[in-house]
Parts: sequence; C-alpha cells; structure tokens
Amino acid sequence: MNEAITPVILCGGSGTRLWPLSRKSYPKQFVPMIGEGSLFQQSAKRLCGEGFNPPVVVTNSDFRFIVTQQLAETGVDPGTILIEPAGRNTAPALLAAALQVAQNDPDTLLLAAPSDHYITDSEAFVQTVQRGAEAAREGHIVTFGITPDRPETGYGYLELDEGAKAARPLKCFIEKPALERAEAMLAAGGYLWNAGIFLYSAKTLIAAFETHQPDMLSLVRKAVEEAEPDLGFLRLAPAPWQDCEDTSIDYAIMEHADNLVVVEHCGDWSDLGGWEAVLQHSDCDAAGVATHGTARAVDCKDTLLRSENEGLNLVGLGLSNIIAVAMPDAVLVADRSRVAELGDVVKTMRAEVVPQADAFPKDHRPWGYFETLILQDRFQVKRIVVNPGAALSLQSHVHRAEHWIVVSGTARVTVDDDIKLISENQSVYIPLGAVHRMENPGVLPMELIEVQTGAYLGEDDIVRYEDVYARGQGAKG
Repeated sequence: MNEAITPVILCGGSGTRLWPLSRKSYPKQFVPMIGEGSLFQQSAKRLCGEGFNPPVVVTNSDFRFIVTQQLAETGVDPGTILIEPAGRNTAPALLAAALQVAQNDPDTLLLAAPSDHYITDSEAFVQTVQRGAEAAREGHIVTFGITPDRPETGYGYLELDEGAKAARPLKCFIEKPALERAEAMLAAGGYLWNAGIFLYSAKTLIAAFETHQPDMLSLVRKAVEEAEPDLGFLRLAPAPWQDCEDTSIDYAIMEHADNLVVVEHCGDWSDLGGWEAVLQHSDCDAAGVATHGTARAVDCKDTLLRSENEGLNLVGLGLSNIIAVAMPDAVLVADRSRVAELGDVVKTMRAEVVPQADAFPKDHRPWGYFETLILQDRFQVKRIVVNPGAALSLQSHVHRAEHWIVVSGTARVTVDDDIKLISENQSVYIPLGAVHRMENPGVLPMELIEVQTGAYLGEDDIVRYEDVYARGQGAKG
C-alpha cells in the first residue's frame, strides 16, 4: 500500500466576490493575489515533497494550459490532470478523482484541497493533515476545522463531540450563521470553521457514494471509464457527466455520512472569499492601510488600495473603510461593509452583457497571452506575449489582415511558403487570407504588437490548419 497522500486540487469557480481581479475567464486561484505566486501555485507547493504523491488536478478545458504552465513554474509535476466537460461542483469532481486513483490502489489516501485557500504556515498545515492520516486509513472521512478567532458569519461551522483524540467525532455541520449565533458559538467553544478540506481513502469515498449517491456514482464511473487522453490531460466522457447533479461534496456526502471525524488546524487559514479577507491578510501600516502596485494612500485609514497596472497610479486621499482596486479595464471603489454584495453586482453586469463581468483583460492561451490595447471600428491593436518554445496555430483569416511588430525577442514567422526570423524593431505584414504562423524559438518570452485591420475582428475568425495544442476550428488563438 502506498502510504503517501495524493492531493486532489480543485481548480473550478469564478471568485466573483474578488472582482475585478478575479473573473470567470481567469479566477482568483490563478491570480497573484497575496503572497508569492498564485493561490493555486501556493497550494501545489504546499502539498508536494515528502509524504505526498504527485497531485491529481481537476479543472476545465479553458484552464488546462494555465494549470500546466503554473505547475511548471513551481516545479510541481502533476500525476493526472482531469478535464471536466462541464462544471458540476465538487461532488462529481472528487468522485472522479477517487475512481481514477482507485484503479491503481483503492487504499490510497486522498486530500481534497481547494486551490484558492491562503495558508501562511505550510509546515503546520502539513502536520495537521498527517494527524488525520491514521483515522483516514481506518475508514473515516476526515474533515479539517479552523480555530475561530472572531464571530465570522461568512463561514460554515463544525460542532464537535467530546473527545481528546486528534480526530474527534463530528456532531453536525452548521450553515453560515447570523452574527448573534456566531458570537455565541465563539464564546461557548467546541466549534470550528469548516475549511472544506477532506482526507479519506479512495475506497472510503466510493463506498460513501454507493450508500448516499448511487446514481451519481454510476454516471461518474462511466465518465471515468470512457475518459480519453488528450495531450497529457484526461478528458472525462461528456455524455454521462452532463447528467450528473450539480452539487457540493458537503451536501451530497458529508452531511449524510456517519464516519466523519474532525482534525483541528490551529494555524493561519483563509479561503480569501472577498476583499475584506485580502485586507485582513495584507501587510497594513499603523492606520490599517494596505497598498499594492502603483497605489498611494494619503491620510487614509482601514483601507485597501490596489493598482494592477504599472501605468495607472491610484491615489487615495482621506479615505476610510474603502476597498479600491484599479484594473486596465475596470475599477472597483466600495465601502468595506458592502463588498460582500459584489457577487450580485457581477450578476447584474453579466445580465447587461458587460464584457468586464467575466472577461479578464489578459486573454490567456496555451502559448502565452494577449491583451487588447485599442479596439475601434475596423481596427484593433494588441500586445501579444509568446512563451519560449511556444507556437500559435498555422491559420488564416477570412476578414482581417495583420501587421506584426516585434518589440522584444525574436519571432519565427511563416507567411504562406515564406519562413523567416523577425527580430526586435522589425515587422511583417500578413495579408488577408494568407496562411501564417508565429513561433518563439528563443529561451525568453517574445513580445510583439499586432495591428489588425478589416471588416470583422472577432477571435473566431480563424481557419486552423495545424495546432500543437490540438484545438479545433472553434477554438481561439
């Protein structure tokens, strides 16, 4: 039996309460929010090394290349990357990971870990996980609770039974409470915040689904059995997956299981569910003010100021209890007491078809990213960054021509039958209809400015001939 623990890192969710930095196309787990690297990278680094197997990562098709790039940047080699055909919440995702791992060893312990948690003391957290390993090997499902330090109404709670063991029986789950009840639970003791992190063997979780969710088990098992490899990813079969109920592991299993125990984690933890949590975990001055990027505070108190654009200076003057976040395409200014309402604001923007509701200013692709600098009728200007060794697909456009000006690095450019190297300060013209490709043969990122002209400038104006990333005609970039 493999004694090491296999992390299952979940990379779904959109994090709308951290808008505009977190958006549907590039949610909070991939953004450098606080600390070194993204929250996903911090999670991957925390759960690697001695005592851990390579992780199973569960994500969707849009994020698969972001996942591989960010793992490569941290030096973490994933065991399996499962691609969900559609978002179905945590219950089907964790079951799919358990079924996949059980094919090799059903006794393997799995640690279900969201990718967007912020934990400052990784060593203390790993020690907490190890304290639950014995109970998990005995057939228990271990959930981890956080010692509360305030009457928090944004978290669920765990009520503990009496006991002195490291893993104590769980009396019940408690949904996010009103402030009065949260204060009473804090005063009484015996309650922990629900971290949403679980440890169990693959066979234990599968058995729980056999008892409590047999229909979901049948569908997910079929999705795993019919999964197809794709460029190092494993794509779950879409037909049975579509029929799965969209539900969390808490509702599907944990609130019904009778073999749950709780291990208390006494270290620092946050799910960074909103801007208030980011401020609480930021380095603040004596007045409670935190700044990030090109932001400056003058006579402010209890305020967070973040500028996510080097060319944009954000100045706060005489502010109190304010959250201000400036992006190239959107700015948030909110009273701290109202930031929990951001999710509803984003829903309204989405209903009004505001692009900034979901679209991140940098559009990430498997080869790098681009951002639109100017978009007007019949022309568009983009900044494009291509990763070392990466290449865009061999393609043509029906409605637009393009000019490329290399500003950093060297590009290998194909235009019909002509292939040549274009260096810094050189340019090339791509006529409408020409078959073309851009590659970065160097060891550093290559950057260029692209000017598009034509009647239609949409990202779907692509006829694709070859693509190292195996994307179809409808894919972008």
